[in-house]
Amino acid sequence: MDAVVAGLARDEFQYDAPLSKLSRWRIGGAADLVVTPASRDALARTLRAAARSGLPHVVIGDGSNLLFDDAGFRGVVVQIGRALGGVSFGSDGEVTVGAGHWVPHFVHATINQGLAGAIHAIGIPGTVGGLVAMNGGSQRKGIGEHLIAAEVIDFDGNVRWLQQEELDFSYRHSRLQDGALVLVSARFRFEPGDARALRREAVEIMRSRRAKFPKVRANCGSVFVSDPRLYSLIGPPGLAIERAGLKGLAAGDAQISPEHANFIVNNGQARSVDVLALIAAARRRVFELTGVAMLAEVRHLSPVGQLRPAHELADQFGPLPLENGND
Repeated sequence: MDAVVAGLARDEFQYDAPLSKLSRWRIGGAADLVVTPASRDALARTLRAAARSGLPHVVIGDGSNLLFDDAGFRGVVVQIGRALGGVSFGSDGEVTVGAGHWVPHFVHATINQGLAGAIHAIGIPGTVGGLVAMNGGSQRKGIGEHLIAAEVIDFDGNVRWLQQEELDFSYRHSRLQDGALVLVSARFRFEPGDARALRREAVEIMRSRRAKFPKVRANCGSVFVSDPRLYSLIGPPGLAIERAGLKGLAAGDAQISPEHANFIVNNGQARSVDVLALIAAARRRVFELTGVAMLAEVRHLSPVGQLRPAHELADQFGPLPLENGND
């Protein structure tokens, strides 16, 4: 462990760090080490050292799409924080933004420049690194359609640029999810728009989100990915879960939100096992109703470093009757 933090400032790392403080769900045990590099050089050194240590290691942003295990993590967490943020504007609608930049601030910056195309992401609580890795967005849009190129770093500390077509974007997916490369910055191109009209649209989007989505209680945002077949049968995952009669269902202090059924909230002392039980129940009941096995956006980090979609753990709570080939 000490070799990983060699050369870092004392405020760039913490031993035995509670992952619940890094989680939007406020769930998770302690990690052996959390490093938040304050510069690109520090990031490169940390990634090299983590890889060479032989210890399990994972790179995260704001933890908005992660479920940390109750048993914590026996390895190194590298968090891309605000020190690796920043936004700059070029010509012809080009915008370059650091991976650690807060998404709502990034979107507001594009609006103030009179650029349209990022506004669908205005309410997403996370960093640009996570947004790009997940090809995130709302209104069934993905940020990848506006990305020109991504600056990435590997675990040998090598930095290079990848073009959009090299990132394998699809709905809520990109090549960056395999964990071999870490986003440093991203370059986008947006079309001209009217700043006043965009501000009005942003206000309406946020008003709609506040009306529909859980307030105050800790949550990670949407749990399940929208599926075209499910959409054609019923609609989005939240409506399908509600139609299955699970809105408000609780397991321990975790609960399928009474406000929006594609959210699972922490009512106080929820555990990862509680969240997984609700994910399993929602998948099972919606499958029985529709024949569609929903896939989770949320990924679970095991104590030994296995990072995988949370629905893959559902079998421990009872398998789906038939996986239908889409799982």
